[in-house]
Amino acid sequence: MRIINSEEITKTVEQMCIEANCCLNEDIRSALESAEKNESSEVGRRVLSNLLENAAIADKREMPICQDTGMAVFFITIGKEVFVEGDSITDAVNKGVARGYTKGYLRKSVVRDPLDRVNTKDNTPAVIYYDFADGDKIEITFAPKGFGSENKSQLKMLNPSDGVKGIIDFVVDAVKTAGANPCPPMVVGVGIGGTMDKACCLSKKALTRSIDKRNENPYYAELEKNLLEEINKLGIGPQGFGGATTALGVNIEVFPTHIAGLPAAVNISCHATRHNARII
Repeated sequence: MRIINSEEITKTVEQMCIEANCCLNEDIRSALESAEKNESSEVGRRVLSNLLENAAIADKREMPICQDTGMAVFFITIGKEVFVEGDSITDAVNKGVARGYTKGYLRKSVVRDPLDRVNTKDNTPAVIYYDFADGDKIEITFAPKGFGSENKSQLKMLNPSDGVKGIIDFVVDAVKTAGANPCPPMVVGVGIGGTMDKACCLSKKALTRSIDKRNENPYYAELEKNLLEEINKLGIGPQGFGGATTALGVNIEVFPTHIAGLPAAVNISCHATRHNARII
């Protein structure tokens, strides 16, 4: 049994919140640089250049890449040989979010109730998904999710007979409907299977995987490639000004499902798809 003090979790989360919001991930940066070289639209190339310049300034000055520093979303895997002393893991994470968003001068965007709309003033509570595994470590993955893109995400309960064509049509149509609103070029997370809620969770978790890492299943790796090609044929382009770069990547996560169902969810993210991970 390994004992971890909750303060260690809080400090780690605090650092993750600031870093993720101020430092563009290398997979996204590389994809933007590649897109700038290959973009057919002159306006699109200028937009991509501006996005890269913005990221460089944010990194250098330790400022947020975007004013919307998101709702704090965590995927946490807890080893069965770990005991956390002090605060509960949930309380430790929320303390870290409050510290990180305050010390990092990050915008606090969370309201305490969806209808009375009173701001909590520290960006808590976080949305936390827990999983459990063998071992004596805690793995924390953080994804601050802005709502310009979150609001354009979709769920569809397809019929099994709709098959892969139904999935492709749904995903491409979701991106087309989103248009310029999610600040493209986008990263598109797709969740397939499980129940309606599981599909949505999978689609969000898909956004935490680097876009330069394909699905381990060759079938879904090929589907990711095909979907990216179809999405980029839409011509929405960088920031909606037209061009060949509507999306930088498509990540798919799947789960077994019921014989009568084919749940599918699309979680759209902006060009600055922020995520980081730590192991304690």
